[in-house]
Amino acid sequence: MSDNAPNPTKSPSAVADQTEALRLDNADPLTKLRDRFHIPNACDGAPCLYFAGNSLGLQPRTAKALLDEELDDWASLGVDGHFEGRRPWYSYHERLRNSGARLVGAIPGEVVVMNSLTVNLQLLLVSFYRPTTSRFRILMEDPEFPSDTYAVKTHLKFRGFDPAESLVVIRPRPGEHTLRHEDIETAIAREGDRLALVLMSGVNFVTGQLFDMARITESAHRVGTLTGFDLAHAAGNVPIRLHDWNVDFAVWCNYKYLNSGPGAVGGCFVHERHGNDTSIPRLAGWWGNDPATRFRMQLEPEFIPKPGADGWQVSNPPIFSLAPVLASYDIFHEVGMDALREKSIKLTGYLETLLIRIGSKRFEIITPRDPAQRGCQLSLLVHQGAKELLAALHKNGVICDFREPNVIRVAPVPLYNSFHDVWRFAQILSQLV
Repeated sequence: MSDNAPNPTKSPSAVADQTEALRLDNADPLTKLRDRFHIPNACDGAPCLYFAGNSLGLQPRTAKALLDEELDDWASLGVDGHFEGRRPWYSYHERLRNSGARLVGAIPGEVVVMNSLTVNLQLLLVSFYRPTTSRFRILMEDPEFPSDTYAVKTHLKFRGFDPAESLVVIRPRPGEHTLRHEDIETAIAREGDRLALVLMSGVNFVTGQLFDMARITESAHRVGTLTGFDLAHAAGNVPIRLHDWNVDFAVWCNYKYLNSGPGAVGGCFVHERHGNDTSIPRLAGWWGNDPATRFRMQLEPEFIPKPGADGWQVSNPPIFSLAPVLASYDIFHEVGMDALREKSIKLTGYLETLLIRIGSKRFEIITPRDPAQRGCQLSLLVHQGAKELLAALHKNGVICDFREPNVIRVAPVPLYNSFHDVWRFAQILSQLV
């Protein structure tokens, strides 16, 4: 902390709160997971209060060793590392298949780790946005992450449609910050047979609202349209059951809650009813081809897609980028999303309680109060001096992030944040506001 840091031990009530935070940490069965991550230091050399896992997750301590082993195999084996390394590169992506499927509630053949989120979205829009003259509209929420909007508008233009007419954007009601599920269902029903695709987030990146993906999918299927979800803020944050919910496709990044490093390789889900249909149009590449003929190359000039999500692969997997994903997925596989969710609900609820106790009118929480409608992120709408407040938090060793024009996002991640972290954050914030 800086020399000007608020002193949270000045008030007797603060001391009582600290006792409660420490008690909660002592009772937490997951508290030791924190030691398996590198916590950045603040300017005074002490570990910072890191609440930006919704933007970039922290590095697992095992990531470097796994990456070093691949570098060593490259040095000692060269091209033979594809088949003779400790983890042969040819099948490396298959090591992530089961754990990736568990993260999003899929069966193994429905998931592949490849590319980046937006690249995967572009590839899947080729396959799952197939407009007709009467059914051509795409429904999205507002605010939606801009990369998704750019991708959708690009596809609409490529198909000869005007985004102003063909993109249906559903917004919160006047005076509200989040969407009502009944309004989503009403919009889907209203568009009916003009709708070709419903594409939404699992968790909204600004407000932190968790959408009922099963309910949305059912509503879309009822009018004969497909559903896709951007799980950037949902994967690794909340339990997901894509297969059981009959979601058609989904994409996600692995660098936020999934702690796989900046620009990490993304993930892709295709429901088995589509994955096993090799007639679905797609942009093809050799790694999506049938492995039985993949290396016959010019002798087999016709693309024969491998069944399942693997059939949407374009290029061979980037091993040095996949090693940190493997490090992270191993932790999630060991702990399980149900246990993480249980702690997350308590941790975020504790943060919410302390923020309400502050009683400041300088900010308001715009994330839903119902734990079933949010993940671990709480979004603070700051009514005055939002950027100045963010800078002051940073000077006091707090790392969170910001969305224009005035939203500070705070994400207590159950893998590495503690109840005492939350308590310290609340004490600092209370004195700054």
